[in-house]
Amino acid sequence: MTLTITKIAEDLAAGRCSSREIVDDLLVRIKAHSALNAFISVDEDAARQGAEAADRARRAGAGVLAGVPIAHKDIFCTSGVKTTCGSRMLADFVPPYDATVVEKMKAAGCVMVGKTNMDEFAMGSSNETSFFGPVRNPWDPQRVPGGSSGGSAAAVAARLVPGATGTDTGGSIRQPAALCGITGLKPSYGRVSRYGLIAFASSLDQAGPLAQSAADCAHLLSAMAGFDVRDATSLDVPVPDYAATLGKDLKGLRIGVVKEHFAQGVEPAVLDVLREALREYERQGAVLVDVSLPNSAHAVPCYYVLAPAEASSNLARYDGVRYGFRAAEYKDLEDMYKKTRSEGFGPEVKRRIMIGTYALSAGYYDAYYLKALKLRRLIADDFARAFERCDVLAGPASPSTAFALGAKNTDPVSMYLNDIFTIPVNLAGLPALSMPAGFVGGLPVGMQLIGRYLDEARLLNVAHRFQEVTDWHARVPAGI
Repeated sequence: MTLTITKIAEDLAAGRCSSREIVDDLLVRIKAHSALNAFISVDEDAARQGAEAADRARRAGAGVLAGVPIAHKDIFCTSGVKTTCGSRMLADFVPPYDATVVEKMKAAGCVMVGKTNMDEFAMGSSNETSFFGPVRNPWDPQRVPGGSSGGSAAAVAARLVPGATGTDTGGSIRQPAALCGITGLKPSYGRVSRYGLIAFASSLDQAGPLAQSAADCAHLLSAMAGFDVRDATSLDVPVPDYAATLGKDLKGLRIGVVKEHFAQGVEPAVLDVLREALREYERQGAVLVDVSLPNSAHAVPCYYVLAPAEASSNLARYDGVRYGFRAAEYKDLEDMYKKTRSEGFGPEVKRRIMIGTYALSAGYYDAYYLKALKLRRLIADDFARAFERCDVLAGPASPSTAFALGAKNTDPVSMYLNDIFTIPVNLAGLPALSMPAGFVGGLPVGMQLIGRYLDEARLLNVAHRFQEVTDWHARVPAGI
């Protein structure tokens, strides 16, 4: 079976297979590849029941995604199903409601087979901070899959599901998509509702799809996007049929090559792969334009003031009183707070809470948080100027291929720099995707495409046209 959303939808529509048959096959595959640790929970009975319901709906004329199996990152609340956010703090939390993304995917007829592993509270670039253990990269199990949506990326790359949801605060969809050799899209801020998405940094978090191809991501985005009255940052704008916009000619398309993204700090072999991908676009009639994002060099320190500041506020609710983990032994209320948060959060989450609390403190607010907000504006202005000269921007999604498990755990700054090319996009609220562009040493390389605000349709088309003439996105890890 060719495990793409597009092919599955065609086979289901033609009656060549049933959703129940596909789900049964995937459940066997998930067990066979459990060593990847891509899933935190799998509800086999619910998945089979959902598939049978989708098959009935198909016979009644349901939509294109009816019966298509997917997985949700374990950051999305799922009614009656454990939602852990990769943390001991929420290890036994069962939400009473669905996140809007989950709700919309259900309405489209998608069948949830499970919840995927992730960095704790989405804080990480390697999927090693999860309370439930690290996820392993299907291309090399001794390497990381990227984070924080590493479980979703690994599950798609290993063909355990054809598509999955993820969240992207500073690159957490695009970076694991790049390291696992799949396609991942971070939509414009506000395009997809954040209601029921467990918050990390509210002004940066954005939900999006991960799948094998841009065409698959187009189907998923059409289902999950749209206005939500429950989310004050949700945009009340029409949602295109993204799949219907694919296939447009690229002649005359202006691709901005970001000078700073092709400089020192990126593995030379990675740059060679990306330059060849750009030559393919030139063969299709696109024009390369040199552009600069001069303030992007400051994006990482800017992000690591703003994101932890918002995290310190968002995570204050986990105190052992309202819900979630509570320390077993304590002397009084204050002692309960301290022990609960000390025992319930992992080292990376505690590190970011402390950084954020420091940046927001009375003596340092102006020196750090306020300056970071000003720098965020300058970064957004850089993008606006670049888009006066081009239609999309292109560059690496990650400075390297997947690194070894444990290689950067003792050096937080080195770990943070893995997101140096993805973070500026979140600070500006723009859409961007990563797609497979080639391989180095048997490991996938991702190219990042960045678009104007709400221009997801163009990004998906640009990626799709590349995937029509290459097969990098269709390659499967050995043993899978």
